[in-house]
Amino acid sequence: MKSTAQGHIIQLDGVRFIAVGLVLLDHLFVEINVIPFGALGVTIFFVLSGFLISRILLKSKEKTEGTPGGFKKYLRKFLIRRTIRIFPVYYLIIALLFVFDVPPVRQKLGWLALYATNIYMATHKTWMGSVDHLWSLAVEEQVYLFFPFLIFFIPKNKLIPFLGILGAIGIAFRFLYFFSVKDFGADNWIVTYVSTPACFDSFALGGLMAWLQLYKNETFVKLFNKSWPVVIALLAWILLQFWSKSFDQKYNISFVVVDRTVSSIFGFFLIGRAVMGYGGWMAGFLENPVSVYLGKISYGLYLYHNFVYNHFHSGPMHPTVRLFRKIYQYVPDLKGNIAFEALVVVTLTIMVASVSWHFFEKPINALKDKYAY
Repeated sequence: MKSTAQGHIIQLDGVRFIAVGLVLLDHLFVEINVIPFGALGVTIFFVLSGFLISRILLKSKEKTEGTPGGFKKYLRKFLIRRTIRIFPVYYLIIALLFVFDVPPVRQKLGWLALYATNIYMATHKTWMGSVDHLWSLAVEEQVYLFFPFLIFFIPKNKLIPFLGILGAIGIAFRFLYFFSVKDFGADNWIVTYVSTPACFDSFALGGLMAWLQLYKNETFVKLFNKSWPVVIALLAWILLQFWSKSFDQKYNISFVVVDRTVSSIFGFFLIGRAVMGYGGWMAGFLENPVSVYLGKISYGLYLYHNFVYNHFHSGPMHPTVRLFRKIYQYVPDLKGNIAFEALVVVTLTIMVASVSWHFFEKPINALKDKYAY
């Protein structure tokens, strides 16, 4: 395992880059793409979040359990550190969108402010325009509301059955909802995609990984010291896509119910192997300074990309659309070139996320050092 002196696992930044890259690939090539790369990327993020949060909480529990005010210290540090990392840039974006009256921010401000966009989408069975992608952040925040209690109050030797139940709830939620609806369509799929219970299997696998690393390290090493399980899991995901396309209906059992579980298993092995440390070309890719940097600013890349440009919601007066019109005046042959447009949007997104990281997020993030675990 290659890590910094502070315990930061370097290859996980590369995994973050892969995850956010899959989301960008899906959204930028939405006109021609028929493979759910974005869903895969988000699921990898969920598994990674489950792993990192569970590991942090389990270590913090060991230090505070049995001490005076132990739970209070444990919960306080977790909430403060999560708030410092996640809230500032999120609410900065919401404030800017409110000021510039970007739909539907003013109309749905309460849902956005409370990290409840996924609840709005699931109950209304609809997307939310330019802020669609914030549903995944809402899911994470809702998981953070109960995960610290789960980790602290359940004895570590009984945690795995609870994680198993949590994972089963995720699969059962999607399965039961799918078979309870006649003529299952896009509006129903939203419910099984963005509802927090529908994502539990991803977080449960991440929690299992953290528990194994801390308390069953020999098993952890056996599971993740080879790369072939990653390849097998990836092949399983690819085969699942062929199975899904074999149905006449787009929203079939493979796509709705099974995809997230298989994606989570792939994320499980991809991340676990990165914790152990890939070798060869994969290590070169994950530890490349560009991959590490883009992984480090991946939160900003994910947050900003939909506002830099969105195929469905960026109107004719949007700055990026106006930039494209200006370019096409001078180089008309580039008009309609999806690859060129994707390159421009990626470049702009990296620029915006970099400015945000260096001048806003990083200085605030440094405050976490005062609340070290």
